[in-house]
Amino acid sequence: MSLLLKLNQVVTRHAELQAALSAGTLDSQKFVAASKEYADLGPLVEAVNEWHKAERELKDAEAMAADPDMKAMAEEEAAELKKRLPELERTVKRMLLPKDAADEKNAILEIRAGTGGDEAALFAADLFRMYQRYAAEKGWKFEVMELSDTGIGGYREAIATVTGRSVFARLKFESGVHRVQRVPATEAQGRIHTSAATVAVLPEAEEVDIKIDEKDLRIDVFRASGPGGQSVNTTDSAVRITHIPTGVVVSQQDEKSQHKNRAKAMKILRARLYDAERQRLDDLRSADRKGQVGSGDRSERIRTYNFPQSRVTDHRINLTLYNLAEVLDGRGLDAIVDALTADDEASRLAELAA
Repeated sequence: MSLLLKLNQVVTRHAELQAALSAGTLDSQKFVAASKEYADLGPLVEAVNEWHKAERELKDAEAMAADPDMKAMAEEEAAELKKRLPELERTVKRMLLPKDAADEKNAILEIRAGTGGDEAALFAADLFRMYQRYAAEKGWKFEVMELSDTGIGGYREAIATVTGRSVFARLKFESGVHRVQRVPATEAQGRIHTSAATVAVLPEAEEVDIKIDEKDLRIDVFRASGPGGQSVNTTDSAVRITHIPTGVVVSQQDEKSQHKNRAKAMKILRARLYDAERQRLDDLRSADRKGQVGSGDRSERIRTYNFPQSRVTDHRINLTLYNLAEVLDGRGLDAIVDALTADDEASRLAELAA
């Protein structure tokens, strides 16, 4: 379907809704639905009208330029309009792109050490702190849900909830394998080692987003233990929840209360199931988009952090920056996130025009 045809359909639908709302013949439920759709389409229709108005003004200015007395002024006006039109068109196209329903959601961040032993766990901790600092920069709330540490400052696994405005939209492209190249502190020979950690960013799901049947859950309680197997609690407060249909297992033991551990485990389980369903639907809709930024393939190596060169490279968009310290401090992460978001938008705009 051509862009103009899509836009005409939007404008026609907006007019139909306006007529239906003005007529006062809709029942309360239909009135609420129509009002919401009308309000949602309003900004796009305004942008379309502004774009078309500029196109008409350009035609008028070009026609006016035929008059010798008006030529200079008309040509100046036409030049201004020619500069404005591409941006007006881009604005309309951006607004026409389907929105990701999860973009405004909070996120659950999961980081796990991969290949590389203790060095991978230390890198996982570096990444966890990077996102914690980034959240602070954004004014988001960063709540640690689970930490499995190695005793020497590394994390085998770390999970946090990140709460704030547009959290998932900003973090969703961080999912994948992050690789580090550096000389470990324990390496006497000064050789560069490569290790990795996996990041998963899941949209936090509400109960309305995904239904979990109690009969599909197996809940086990056990005594929490700390590093090295030492007991950190004398009661059976740790909780393990297994979602039987999918085999997804979530354990929580950070809280002393079994009730709190269960609530945390359910939050993580809900997010994982919701994310799995999103991935399934995305695969059905866009099997041909696997190579694009938003594929969400967690096994894909997405970024390398090279300490000797102070270099960060995002392999999906061939972006290389030489400000590793700033990126790990959270302050430099926006440049990468902005570039990934722009690349995804450009890909989707190209699809829209196809």
